[in-house]
Amino acid sequence: MKAALVGTDGTLLHEARRATDRERGADAVVETILAFAAELRAHGEEHLGESAVAAGVAVPGIVDSEKGVAVYAANLGWRDVPLRALLSERLGALPVALGHDVRTGGLAEGRIGAGRGADRFLFVPLGTGIAGAIGIAGSIEAGAHGDAGEIGHIVVRPDGPDCSCGQRGCLETLASAAAVTRAWAAASGDPDADAADCAKAVEAGDRAAIAVWRDAIDALAAGLVTALTLLDPGTLIIGGGLAEAGETLFTPLRAAVEERVTFQKLPHIVPAALGDTAGCLGAGLLAWDLLSTEVSV
Repeated sequence: MKAALVGTDGTLLHEARRATDRERGADAVVETILAFAAELRAHGEEHLGESAVAAGVAVPGIVDSEKGVAVYAANLGWRDVPLRALLSERLGALPVALGHDVRTGGLAEGRIGAGRGADRFLFVPLGTGIAGAIGIAGSIEAGAHGDAGEIGHIVVRPDGPDCSCGQRGCLETLASAAAVTRAWAAASGDPDADAADCAKAVEAGDRAAIAVWRDAIDALAAGLVTALTLLDPGTLIIGGGLAEAGETLFTPLRAAVEERVTFQKLPHIVPAALGDTAGCLGAGLLAWDLLSTEVSV
């Protein structure tokens, strides 16, 4: 878990990290979050001279931001956790905003990161899976049911690998960091090899690595062009572990996207700027937005 105290302008005033303790079960994870938030608030009072005035929290899985409920997260083992109410109670009735981790990270990238000044953008982190955040005029579109932006489950190869969602050939089964890791481990014969090793091998001119990398970029470009067709973003922000390969990823990806577009307008394709602090900063922005909404009402 990553946490921060964030100023009104998005400045990161204090940052801390802690293990989720997920091996101890869902209840332990929730308690760790509550205790972490309380400690963070106490740090502000002691070292910054004032208490936090609101809290924001971003979690993975299915999130009902309106009700403040963490509905489901497979990797954390929880269902229907009233996280907003629990946090507010632990923090002395402090206002609390709850958001989805990728959309919250996208909010930060859009306002104070790589998408600053972009009226329409799409944020796509390439990690264990692939998700997306649709940015519109400084906010993130959640969709009618809170599921907007799930670009990782666009089917790009109908005869491709099985996906945990029940479909076959989803983008994240072919172009996520996890997918590249699997493909390169098989191609290299090294079960410990990962996506970063594949990128290094590509840079060294390894033909097998280049083939694995090309397949992933081909699938990624196909998925992104579908997203461009639907959303027409001005800026496409690529983040996550795979983006750490830099131009080894971005140069062929820009070319592959450009080859596929016909009538669509090419967006600026740029790397994310905030790294793994995006979630913390985005959660802070959610908290400030909550306060500004309460003031306007």
